[in-house]
Amino acid sequence: MDVLAPETLPDDIAELKQMIVKLHNDNWVLREQVAFFKGKLYGRRSEAWSAEEIGQMRLFNEAEAGAEAGPKGEERGRIKVEAHERGRPGRRKLPAGLPRVEVVHDLEEKEKVCGCGAVLSRIGEETSEQLDIIPAQVRVLRHIRYKYACKKCEGLNGEGPVVKVAPPAVQLIPKSMASAGLLAYVMSSKFEDALPFYRQEKLFKRVGVDLSRATMCGWAIEAAGRCMPLVELLEKEVRAGPLVRVDETVLQVLKEPGRAATTKSYMWVFMGGAAGRPAVLYQYHPSRAGEVAREFLAGYRGYVQTDGYTGYNELRGEAGIVQVGCWAHVRRKFFEVSTASKNAVSAQEAMRYIGRLYGVEHEADRKNVTPEERKVLRQREAVPILEEFKGWLDRRVDQVPPQSLLGKAIHYALGQWERLVRYVENGILTPDNNRAENAIRPFVIGRKNWLFSDTPRGAHASAALYSLIETAKANKIEPYWYLRYIFEKLPRLGSDSDDFKTLLPQYLDKNELYAKPP
Repeated sequence: MDVLAPETLPDDIAELKQMIVKLHNDNWVLREQVAFFKGKLYGRRSEAWSAEEIGQMRLFNEAEAGAEAGPKGEERGRIKVEAHERGRPGRRKLPAGLPRVEVVHDLEEKEKVCGCGAVLSRIGEETSEQLDIIPAQVRVLRHIRYKYACKKCEGLNGEGPVVKVAPPAVQLIPKSMASAGLLAYVMSSKFEDALPFYRQEKLFKRVGVDLSRATMCGWAIEAAGRCMPLVELLEKEVRAGPLVRVDETVLQVLKEPGRAATTKSYMWVFMGGAAGRPAVLYQYHPSRAGEVAREFLAGYRGYVQTDGYTGYNELRGEAGIVQVGCWAHVRRKFFEVSTASKNAVSAQEAMRYIGRLYGVEHEADRKNVTPEERKVLRQREAVPILEEFKGWLDRRVDQVPPQSLLGKAIHYALGQWERLVRYVENGILTPDNNRAENAIRPFVIGRKNWLFSDTPRGAHASAALYSLIETAKANKIEPYWYLRYIFEKLPRLGSDSDDFKTLLPQYLDKNELYAKPP
């Protein structure tokens, strides 16, 4: 470490002052970074404000808080509440579709006699319900194929085989012991419930079934391969809507040719679709480069919503693409300042601006407005807030060191401003990219359990199955029943794409979906 000797210091007082200011600012930035990383290690993860923090914020916002509190004087305490029905408190009713088993409780015969000697008459009953569960029941589907032969001529007078046998049952994976129900259970357990194959292997052993993780992994790859026509259609569905949301997250693949096992790969998610028919598509790529999004969106015309990752700058200038920013990421950066910097008050002021913008969205949601009505509401209420916030950012940008957390947050917001304000121009847009983040979250949760994919083939299979499951969920279809349904139907379909399209969650006949299994 270099030692600062007195003789090396300049004699000019102005120069010394500049040096002291620089050292002070550098020291401040370093202390702020230490506090930030300590917060990452030991602090809370939630971005919600505590009651104490809200109270502290009101100290610096007393006038606004008083105005929001309501009328003063003799009007205080009188609140007009719209007419509404209040539900009775108590336990929720159990689902009507569940099978019921009646357990009758009766008095003993000696208790059915009145004190006068007469026999009591039953005049009614009281009922209550409990939820019961039976652990997973594994059964064997025994396929019996009848054989036929002619006992008169023993097949000598006819053409063709002497013995005729009923055709075998069609299977998603030929010559496999896995039924559509078992495949759907295994795949939904891993890709929906984040239960790795090695844990499922233990669970199957509890019920007396020896089913190895290697077998289940092979099934996943085979099933994903049979589902690829659906996945290819999903890509078209994503690009069919006026808005595509994009996000990506890290994935480690151990055995990728030409790359070290520790090299980062990525799982991308694209979310779009026509109104009322959402589609979610996962894609595995070794790279996080923006060209992945650019290639996927080649020829697309419409809005594309992303976070502020610089790779998405690849989309800039692409004909027909209008980029939309994400306010959630802006707020997150100011939240980090509020937890690790002496600029917490300024950060909380920025978050209040963002909170007001979301207040407009909550009002629109409460009124259940149309997209056009939402646009009008935003133009009337959100645009003035945006203008006020932009002025605040412009004033603050030169007052804080650019390398400080607050400086970075302000520069991020200003750098993304053109994309951030775009959501007010169309009612179908949202202020943030949270829907794409929510779509990729199940993969992130699952990754915490299995940590990595073994091969690129396995990563591609995971992407295909996640795509089908998350699209089913986006269309309010339970993943297990959806997978079971398509695993039963796929082997019976021809090569016509229209046949496959009927199996997409957006176009599925839901009356058939929940039919009782044989």
